[in-house]
Amino acid sequence: MTSLDEAVIARLSIGEHHFEVLVDPKAAADLIDGKDVDILSNLAIDAVFKDAKKGDHASEENIKKSFGTTDVAEVAKQIILRGDIQLTTEQRHEMQKRKFNQIVENIVRNSMNPQTKTPHPRQRIELAMKEAGVHIDPFKSVEEQVKEVVEKLRPIIPISMEQVKISVKIPAAYIGKAYGILRGFGTLVREDWLSDGSWSGVVQIPGGLQAEFYEKLNDVTKGNVETRLL
Repeated sequence: MTSLDEAVIARLSIGEHHFEVLVDPKAAADLIDGKDVDILSNLAIDAVFKDAKKGDHASEENIKKSFGTTDVAEVAKQIILRGDIQLTTEQRHEMQKRKFNQIVENIVRNSMNPQTKTPHPRQRIELAMKEAGVHIDPFKSVEEQVKEVVEKLRPIIPISMEQVKISVKIPAAYIGKAYGILRGFGTLVREDWLSDGSWSGVVQIPGGLQAEFYEKLNDVTKGNVETRLL
């Protein structure tokens, strides 16, 4: 369970009825981002209130009427996903910083400069976001905000969220270690086993992962790999 000191109030009004739960703010943000969260273990009190500060519980009748169930976990999820979450100024700043980092990581991983077909460094993305005056909502999903942020970055830096195709050829001696890397980074568009035992194929990966992709392939093959951006 979450401590009362760390919990925040999530509120939702349905008609004339008001419902509240005391929840860990990070768990609430993760739930909104679509992650699998054990909400019960992240509630400070295993209950639904009509006024959490006063300790007034919502009646089972009103809960059932409004949510179609009295299951606390399910009701809490609906309150978090559909309602408002009250944060202190300090909590909001901390949550915004956390979400900012998640959004930057997502953009760095999946974007590239369409003019050069190369990834953008993290610092360039961060500076462009600050120049664009990007506002981060701690309780809006990363995926939704990434789309909005990228649109704001376009007037500042050339950026696209494209995937790239890379032709790869690996000698037989290294394909055992390299094959897992190839599959782990993206989609194998084509693959062929050549007569000398070597492997040849085309891999589609997020544009921002190119540098890491090349680095890992070179590491496991000791540089014995041929790559070409298509």
